[in-house]
Parts: sequence; C-alpha cells; structure tokens
Amino acid sequence: MKYSVTYLLYPDNKALEKALEYFIGKLSDPDPEDIKPDTMVTVPDNFSHTRGNYEQHLYRGTLLDPARDLIEQDLTEEFRQQAPLEWAQTQNHFGNILAAQGQQLRDEALYGKAIDAFNSALEVLDQEAEPSKWAATQYNLGTASQAAGRQLRDSKLLKQAVDAYTNALLVWTREQTPEEWASTMHQLGATLHAHGLLLKGNRTFQKSAVAYNNALAVLDADNHAFELTAAYNNRAVVLHHLAESEQNPERLKEAVKSYDKAITVSMEQQLPFHLPVICRVNKATAQNVLAELTKDTVLAEEMADEFELIIECFPHALQPLCLKHCEEQMNKAKSLAVASSA
Repeated sequence: MKYSVTYLLYPDNKALEKALEYFIGKLSDPDPEDIKPDTMVTVPDNFSHTRGNYEQHLYRGTLLDPARDLIEQDLTEEFRQQAPLEWAQTQNHFGNILAAQGQQLRDEALYGKAIDAFNSALEVLDQEAEPSKWAATQYNLGTASQAAGRQLRDSKLLKQAVDAYTNALLVWTREQTPEEWASTMHQLGATLHAHGLLLKGNRTFQKSAVAYNNALAVLDADNHAFELTAAYNNRAVVLHHLAESEQNPERLKEAVKSYDKAITVSMEQQLPFHLPVICRVNKATAQNVLAELTKDTVLAEEMADEFELIIECFPHALQPLCLKHCEEQMNKAKSLAVASSA
C-alpha cells in the first residue's frame, strides 16, 4: 500500500527548551548572540514544525554540542548518591540534548544514548513517590523512541514509545493535568500513526485517530491555537491514510472536514500563514484521492485548479519538495479529469 504524501505538524518540544535553559543558566556570562534563534537564512524555513519532535525554534542548534559536554560532566556517581532526584532531572536534560542531536545528525547511536539516559533516570524515580517527575521522564522516553522509530522505520522503537506514553498517562489525567494529558495524547497519536504506516494496520490508525480526538477534547483555540491546529491536521492525516487503506470515500470526506477545521483555526487565530497553506495542501491531496476513488471528474478539475492556485499564489509558503508534490498532484488531477471524461 502506497500512502499519500502528507505533512504532520509537531508541537514545540518544551522538555528540550528546558534542557537548553538549564545549560544557559550554568553559563557565567552567555553572549546573547549565541543563544537567540538563527534567523540569518536566505529563505525562511516554513517547514520546521513538520520534521519531528526535536526541531530548534527558540535557540541556535549550535548550542547542542557545548550543552551536551557540560551536562555530561555533571552526571557523576557522587552526584547521583548525594542528590538522586536532581541527578535524574539532569539525565532528562542530557537525554533531550542527545535526542535533538540524533535528529539533527540522523544518528542512531545518539538516539540510543538518549534512551539510555531516560532509562537511567527512571531507575531512581519512583512512580508513587515522584509521580510528576516519573511521568515527565516516561514522556521524554516516548518522544525519543518515537523520533528514532520514525527515522529508522523501527516498529520495536515505536512500540516502546507507545508503552512509555501509556505509562505517563497513568499519572497525567484529563481532570488534574489537562495540558500534559493532551500533549501525551497528541504524541501517542503521532506514534500510532507512524506505527500504522509500517504495519499497514487499520486498527493502529483507528487508535491514532482516537488519541487525537482525546487531545482535541481539551484544547481550545484561544490558549492552544497551534496545538489545536496541529491536532486537527494530524487527525485528518490519519483518517486520510486510513481511507486509502480501506478504499473508503466516507473516511476521506471526514478527513477533509478535519483539515478544514485546522485551516479555520489557524486563520482565525492568525498563526503564521504557511501553516494553513500546509493544511490546504494536505486537504487538496485528500480530495485528489477522493476524486480518484469516486471517478469524480468535476472534483478532479477543481483540484487541478486548486493546486495551480497554491503553486501560483503561495510559493513563499512552500519548500522545494512540497512544491514538487503540488506539481505532481496538479498533473494527477488533470489526468484524472481527462481519463474520467473520455
């Protein structure tokens, strides 16, 4: 089964931000130029939210090397014996730095070391005595395992991520910790989706859609505009791929409605304009599949026009691979329209 090219949106990794804040706090006199985001790029990177869990948004990527070295020096056995909880938190920071470098360098060994760091922290954290710290570490373990599993196409790592997120949900509940619960549900949805793509399993896709539905239940546009947009878009992607697996036009129509909600939230809340454009590309791709399944000539012609409009009006909001995807989809829609009318 060959699934459509789609774009998931990943929220900021707040645990990584905390790790870098910890590192910066240990510097005696940090240069402001060294710690602010690197904006000196020829073309703005509009796809930073689509690459995974460890993309840099607030700080320069060049901070990762010195942060890793400094934090690793702190992780002594003496520190573990004297202050086990602080040592465990430092292991969490270390693991998030390592995983960020693993994503940046596409390095399997760094992901492995990150996972080891989180497991080391769990050795000294007790679920009953330190429930919030234990849950946060499980969440971090899940995020690193998910990122590695997607990159390596490793179902074992993705299953490990599902287990870790499920453990975190033993502590984080919708009633008491709604934001943490929603974030975990969102990441669980992303992990199950990635696992479903490997397994080609409809049941796993269905579980992913349920996880995103759970996240949507506690997110609101005023306080969580990006997270809400991402959850609607990502839920739609799952339904989109499930529909392709089932050859089910009704699932595609449901996916299109969810894409529409993502576009509406992002526009009404005035998020960066490239985000609704990315959702719009996803929506049009789903409608192209729907036109093919239903042999709908009119819809195919509409999608040919839609992709042409996206290409002509929003080139600044695309990147080369996405532009190529839009061109391919436009040509596909034109071919569908001609073939169906012949």
